[in-house]
Amino acid sequence: MKVTITPTRLEGQIRIPSSKSMTHREIIASALAHGESRLTGVSWSQDIEATVRILSLLGASIQRQEGTEGTTLLIKGGLKAQEKPVTAHAGESGSTLRFLIPLGLVSGNEVTYTGEGRLAERPLSPYYQIFDEKGITWKGKNGLPLYVKGRLLPGTYALSGNVSSQFFTGLLFALPLLEGNSRLVSTTPLESESYVKMTLDTLARHGITVNETGRGQYEIPGNQTYKAGNFAVEGDFSQAAFWLASGLLGGPITLKGLAMDSLQGDKAIVALLRRMGGCIEETGEGLCAGKSRLHGIVMDAENVPDLVPVMAALAAVSEGTTEIVHAERVRLKECDRLHAMAVELSRLGARVEEKEDGLIIHGGVPLHGGAVSSWNDHRIAMALASISPAIQGRLTIDGADSVRKSYPRFWDDFVKTGGQCNYE
Repeated sequence: MKVTITPTRLEGQIRIPSSKSMTHREIIASALAHGESRLTGVSWSQDIEATVRILSLLGASIQRQEGTEGTTLLIKGGLKAQEKPVTAHAGESGSTLRFLIPLGLVSGNEVTYTGEGRLAERPLSPYYQIFDEKGITWKGKNGLPLYVKGRLLPGTYALSGNVSSQFFTGLLFALPLLEGNSRLVSTTPLESESYVKMTLDTLARHGITVNETGRGQYEIPGNQTYKAGNFAVEGDFSQAAFWLASGLLGGPITLKGLAMDSLQGDKAIVALLRRMGGCIEETGEGLCAGKSRLHGIVMDAENVPDLVPVMAALAAVSEGTTEIVHAERVRLKECDRLHAMAVELSRLGARVEEKEDGLIIHGGVPLHGGAVSSWNDHRIAMALASISPAIQGRLTIDGADSVRKSYPRFWDDFVKTGGQCNYE
């Protein structure tokens, strides 16, 4: 699908979708619990659907109810071995795949994991090492499909922490269920540590004890039981980032559903935008972004890789130079996001230097309209749309339907805030 945007100021109020990162975690913890859990405020997307689909195949019962405040999930937990081998399709969701591989082993199932898009190219090497060390049968060293059969046993699990924190989350969910105690250790400095803290918070909410003995070092008692209950999911700061950017270019835009005491690492977007000169205020109605004069900064992306596309886009319509550093892992997402943003912003007239681990964006140059590609990446599409109020001419985004991966109603909200767009 193509969307052609006629630039105009965006303003109004938006209820931000639920945090995709937290929704994955709450669904998984509830699926591991004894009894029934009720999870409210869920924003349905392709990635969340993938997690629900695989957990259902592994034995959980998950019912979906739609309401005015989002989707409610009724989850009866309990993973168990199925009579036949399971084929688990993870779509394009790296979180789904990496979180659930250890749980497939805990459930006692013989599982073949499949996916689409660039998911087959995204690294799984930390798990390959564990499979070999623990005597787990597997096939698929070149990516997906990945066949896995065996059982996790209690013990020490050591893996690299500079590939993705998602491997740590997957093991943190699984290891408490084993019959003995385990230890999880990062052999390198743990990157994206804020995501692991979100996992630990979810585990604690569900009655699971994990003792953090150092950075990237965890002692996990075995024989634990997940607790069911009623849980609500807070708004997603990584999705809020696009509307905050648009608000700073026109606005005001007020965002509802965000928790300012959130553990989400992407909450850092507020501080980053304020450093750029952005006027962002907490009000009784929500978080409000208003028109601001923006300037360049140095952004360290080590712990907030998902914010790179929107920050790069906003830097292109700000004064001065912005440098994004420690962003090499951004190349391993749904697309090579560093290269994609460099290419597409350059097509609009921006001056962008692409480096191995980041970008240098020279602002102060008016951007003209034109045709760009989303690279089939939801965050690329939304980042480019977010700066449309500052572009001088119509902007056509090819692959605009990629937003279904995480934010299916994005274009509806875009129109709701005054956006003018035509669909092809």
